[in-house]
Amino acid sequence: MGNVHYERVEAVRRMMAENGWDAVVIGASDPHASEYPAPRWQAVQWVSGFTGEAGDIVITADHAGLWTDSRYFIQALEQLQGTGIELHRTRQPDSVPVPEWLAGYCRVVALDGSCMSVAAVEEIGTALSESYEEGEWKIVDIPGLLDGLWLDRPRIPVSPIITLDESDVGESRMQKIVWLRKFLMSKDCDAILLSSLDEIAWLLNVRGSDIAYNPFVISYLYVSLDRAIWFVRKDMSRRPDQDTEDSFVEIMSDGVEISDYDDVGITLADQAADGCRIYVDTASLNEHLYRYVSGIFGRENTVTGTSPVILRKAVKNRTEIAALREAYLQDGVAMERFLYWLDMSVRSGERITEWDASMKLTSLRSEIEGYRGNSFGNISAYGANAALPHYSTPEHGSAVLEPHGLYLADSGGQYFFGTTDITRTVPLGECTELEREDYTLVLKGMIQLAMAVFPSGTAGCQIDVLAKNALWKARRNFGHGTGHGIGFYLGVHEGPQSIRQDFNRQPLLPGMVTSDEPGIYRQGQHGVRHENILLCREDGSNAFGSWLSFETLTVCHIDTAPIVRELMTKEETEWLNAYNASVCSRLAPLLPEDVAEWLKVRTAPL
Repeated sequence: MGNVHYERVEAVRRMMAENGWDAVVIGASDPHASEYPAPRWQAVQWVSGFTGEAGDIVITADHAGLWTDSRYFIQALEQLQGTGIELHRTRQPDSVPVPEWLAGYCRVVALDGSCMSVAAVEEIGTALSESYEEGEWKIVDIPGLLDGLWLDRPRIPVSPIITLDESDVGESRMQKIVWLRKFLMSKDCDAILLSSLDEIAWLLNVRGSDIAYNPFVISYLYVSLDRAIWFVRKDMSRRPDQDTEDSFVEIMSDGVEISDYDDVGITLADQAADGCRIYVDTASLNEHLYRYVSGIFGRENTVTGTSPVILRKAVKNRTEIAALREAYLQDGVAMERFLYWLDMSVRSGERITEWDASMKLTSLRSEIEGYRGNSFGNISAYGANAALPHYSTPEHGSAVLEPHGLYLADSGGQYFFGTTDITRTVPLGECTELEREDYTLVLKGMIQLAMAVFPSGTAGCQIDVLAKNALWKARRNFGHGTGHGIGFYLGVHEGPQSIRQDFNRQPLLPGMVTSDEPGIYRQGQHGVRHENILLCREDGSNAFGSWLSFETLTVCHIDTAPIVRELMTKEETEWLNAYNASVCSRLAPLLPEDVAEWLKVRTAPL
């Protein structure tokens, strides 16, 4: 029997031949530009077998390629074997992005515009227009492009819905809607269409579980100066719970109309008849719906720009900040209990696999009151597996943890009072000199970023070097970003801020919560990543301007055993000692006595 994914690629090629298409582009997202799409929209995985969160496929008559970044290179090479699909490495000096690659080979490109953003499709169109004269190229939008081949395609998910009170999040949905209407008036617009699920969840103070690890509800939201309409699946036979019914009643009592998810087009047509100007964000709105909206409202009445919700929800208010501090404290209790269990189990010679460790960590988090699931799939990786930054721990056949080398756990929780993310790399016994050196250099970078003081207006890309300088001096590096934004009981990854080399001009602002996670990965050997979460805060002003710094939210000790002490500066050592002492003093009273005593030993100063 042939490779099933090879056969699926061939089926796509037959469809291309029947329709006269030169290429088919398959994106990795859904109609809402989600980072983690529901199974219904995991088309890249269905076609190729690749399970990474970031990747696009291009299929032509004689080539099939997967474009993905360095987080997934090793994984992709393994999963694409036998499929006939080649790996195209993105974000590399000599890499050719999908649009430019298409322009060199294709004139007629087919894609599912309902699962690709306007911005992504525009990039393809721009590249084609630069290579061919007008009329010589075409982009064909086929919603449900794979439906005829993907016969067992999952349905659109429907999960229970809950609402959060103003006391939970610091602001009511009506306050947020009023703020959004003021934004519309400032832009001389009459309405806005939101399609990003995290933006809608934030604005309406609603949460669900339609997307794995993300408390979102698949929906659209239309807000005008006098109406708010939430387009969501209302089928109560698939939402048989009192919470959802109560949530709908509460939302409607605030003047928000609830309409069916599939009625968004019909309702928008009614609104367009009044000649209103509508604001949309082409970075998240899908191409198919944008074509429809701009068609019925008219190009002159369709205003494009960045959604204001993105920045507003990234700057946490006092209520959210206070709750996040508690979330990281409680999460730290679970982490310390896990690390104690791990240490005792490996020392005793108990047979523990990566999967066992992952399940143990989840079980400890689940004991926290307010736990709503993990914020992403646990990365539980030992030895060479930790060299895969986004390693997917298999339930069967995962590596057995041995009393030597390094183990990496990257995990997080969703709680009613916040979202957490943490990585700890710990020694399971004796480590090689190279492991210890890498461990120390990465740790130095994490500490240097945590200690940063910088002027207001500074963007993350301008301080990224702090987390990399120690590695660079040793001629070492890592390919992923250093820091991403984190939501409040929302997505574990959010913008608009980031800390990485990309020229993202968004300044870091007081109230933003961002990860600090440098790493190093040696294929076939080991991987190291240290991750704490930082809260940007004001740090005074003087004649030279206003200043910002970070508060570390993460409360979990950093193992000092593998550290090469002569590589650490006095300032870094002092920071580490103070941090570990703080962790111990805050967590020891909350831990079982044996764990607390163990923690006191592990946090002894260097």
